[in-house]
Amino acid sequence: MRDSNNRRDVIVIGVGGMGSAATYHLARRGLDVLGLERFDIPHTQGSSHGITRIIRRAYYEHPSYIPLIERAYELWDELADRTGRPVIHRTGSIDAAPEGNVVFEGSLRSCEEHDIPHEILTGAELTDRFPGYRLPEDYKALYQPDGGFVVPEESIIGHVEAAQEEGADIRARQRVLDWEETSGGGVRVKTSEATYEAENLVLAAGAWNYKHADALDGLAVPERQVLAWFQPDEPSAFEPDSLPVWNISAPEGRFYGLPIYGVPGFKLGKYHHLDEQVDPDDWNTEPGPEDERLLRDFTEKYFPKAAGQTMRLATCMFTNSPDEHFILDTLPDHPQVAVGAGFSGHGFKFASIIGEILADLAVEGETDYPIGMFELGRFD
Repeated sequence: MRDSNNRRDVIVIGVGGMGSAATYHLARRGLDVLGLERFDIPHTQGSSHGITRIIRRAYYEHPSYIPLIERAYELWDELADRTGRPVIHRTGSIDAAPEGNVVFEGSLRSCEEHDIPHEILTGAELTDRFPGYRLPEDYKALYQPDGGFVVPEESIIGHVEAAQEEGADIRARQRVLDWEETSGGGVRVKTSEATYEAENLVLAAGAWNYKHADALDGLAVPERQVLAWFQPDEPSAFEPDSLPVWNISAPEGRFYGLPIYGVPGFKLGKYHHLDEQVDPDDWNTEPGPEDERLLRDFTEKYFPKAAGQTMRLATCMFTNSPDEHFILDTLPDHPQVAVGAGFSGHGFKFASIIGEILADLAVEGETDYPIGMFELGRFD
């Protein structure tokens, strides 16, 4: 039960993709949860926006992600069923690169090790099946039919509404100024509006996480990203039923993209866009000609039918760990504080299960999910 002294079981800092899911999973366990968000819910200031975000079962980053993505799919479907919100869409996914490149080889390995249905296509076969693509013939593409995209704004709203139905107290436009451990082993959180106490704390503040925990300084580094939406000359080739989501490694870098959905235009971005590390409180949020040119050049070469008028440009942030794998752990000097950080541009698809894992860590200090490779101690 909530008392009159602003005391809770758990406080969650950040109610974006990961924090909204954590708040929901904590609340559904019957805990008294307070979610604090410095901006609106949802908002466009951090990492959990952009209309569509890729989800894929083939995972070139490391096969250890596969058990987590399988559970993430289940939880996204459960959220969609509970809320009636269309949070996940299956279009198929493409991971393509010259033969021998990690994007193709890693995706193939993950599918073979975990018996995930897939097909291998040449560049020409890919274009025959999905005419929007124009990859060189010597490229190999792994097609996986269950890939697709998650709608970030809808998923955040869905998690927040479901959390509120379970009794969670969620407050937007309330900036966390500081937190400290109490003499009883709990936490005290000071915001721009009030001071709260709880037994446990979850740090899910995205690019701001390192400002709330010294242990994350240098290990969760924000980076400026830019996305573009270009209007195709043949829109029908770039609709969700015609264009699988994709990751492509090419001489120009590693790019990703999605079909038309929600707003006009074919969407794409480049991993580590201009390699700009930023302070999330002081960075260039306005896309410029250099940003647009980089993304347009790639589109003209590999998706020429999509290189029409610019419909939209937007910035967001990655928060990168040194090895670009997640950070999921409790803080070494504060075991009552769970942290989800360093998602390195490929985390949103996992938000549904990250919320469940953070709830485990906050309440139990451990989880049954295989997260050993994500512990903070690997950087010691």
